Amino acid sequence: MQTKKVIDYIVNWLKDYATNAGVNGFVIGVSGGIDSAVTSTLCAKTGLPLLCLEMPIHQAPSQVNRALKHIDWLQSKFNKVTMTQVNLTPVFDSLIEALPSVEDEEERFMSLANTRARLRMTSLYYFAALDNLLVAGTGNKVEDFGVGFYTKYGDGGVDLSPIADLLKTEVYSIAEFLGINQDIIDAAPTDGLWGDDRTDEDQIGASYPELEWAMKMNDQGKTEADFQDREKEVFKIYKRFNTANKHKMIPIPVCKIPNKLKNLL
Repeated sequence: MQTKKVIDYIVNWLKDYATNAGVNGFVIGVSGGIDSAVTSTLCAKTGLPLLCLEMPIHQAPSQVNRALKHIDWLQSKFNKVTMTQVNLTPVFDSLIEALPSVEDEEERFMSLANTRARLRMTSLYYFAALDNLLVAGTGNKVEDFGVGFYTKYGDGGVDLSPIADLLKTEVYSIAEFLGINQDIIDAAPTDGLWGDDRTDEDQIGASYPELEWAMKMNDQGKTEADFQDREKEVFKIYKRFNTANKHKMIPIPVCKIPNKLKNLL
């Protein structure tokens, strides 16, 4: 990958899109992870205003510290970067109290994890509307179009996706080139939605390089029968997620009513 040229291309694309849309700049949720660090830096490089939101919900201190450190780094390099910290923990807790109780809390862990992402999306669009900003997405190609590892109408609810055509390994290459803080680069990828230290690999069962390989094999028309051992296991994992999350990757189905049923004449 021609890293510098890719960076310049994305930055120009972001600036042109924002200018043509008639907006002031961008707003992004900064989580302390590699994807939001790279995306926020690319947005800042446009020279347009960038609002960084840090939105903890029972977040691990290490994640919060990485996020705040990255925002400080951005503000030291770019003069149009601002930040707001919105503590969503009490909002999340109040919502849980308002919801009906369940007998087994584990039954709703996934639902509550996705609720965290949707609270953050709501907050991003609140500030976007206030300041005429675009919500910048942080999903990469494997997450968005491979395994669908994001929350529908949560972190998947954005106005534009600057790095969604980049594999995770390519995002790391850009991070190195941009000089992103090493602690972010070294941190294990996590969605930060569970209130513990589980990583993306813990949840999916495969690493991003493995998933990138499986995505490539799938695009080449390979099947499970073409592989053995760990390769076969990884390919099965990829296909399972890809199939189960297909609804996130396609347009919302619309029930088209035949004209003969709507014609009253």
